[in-house]
Amino acid sequence: AAIGALSRGELVVLPTDTVYGIGARPDIEGATERLFEAKRRPRDLTLPVLVADLGQAAHVALVDDRARVLARRFWPGALTMVLPRSEAARAWDLGEARGTVGVRVPDHGVARGLLSRTGPLAVTSANLSGRSTPGTCDGVRKVFGDAVAVYVCDDPLPGDRPSTVVDLAGPEPRVLRDGAIPGAEVLALLR
Repeated sequence: AAIGALSRGELVVLPTDTVYGIGARPDIEGATERLFEAKRRPRDLTLPVLVADLGQAAHVALVDDRARVLARRFWPGALTMVLPRSEAARAWDLGEARGTVGVRVPDHGVARGLLSRTGPLAVTSANLSGRSTPGTCDGVRKVFGDAVAVYVCDDPLPGDRPSTVVDLAGPEPRVLRDGAIPGAEVLALLR
């Protein structure tokens, strides 16, 4: 049901290793616009992309040696890497930032299973922008209701903190958000 809904450009809620996410196919016109509207998310907050593995990440982004080092250590897991977009992802509407994309491989079997069948998905925390993410699928359903076509539930989730975000698009890596993995640990691996 989730695969069918996503292929029609509809929204799906899915479990991850951090919090519930709400996602759409970035390669289907209008799908990510539905995601921005449902979340009431400003377009200057660019949507991240979840992938099943490093191979999918390389389809979406330009994966350099630093990213490979971090992927070997922290993927699957709660690390989002901001990288230059690949040509294949350049036209995707993920928000205002057009040159980069945040990519992550979640450490959740259901999420990776879905991603392996759908390809990369634009996924962000399943909450209204600026509010906390409900800890249960029922809580998420109360927020989004019929705006989401399919809810894939797996309560309770193993984590409750968002992913750590590191920017690798420039010459020096920068931690943009400290999350489930300490940013200092991420940067130390690149020294």
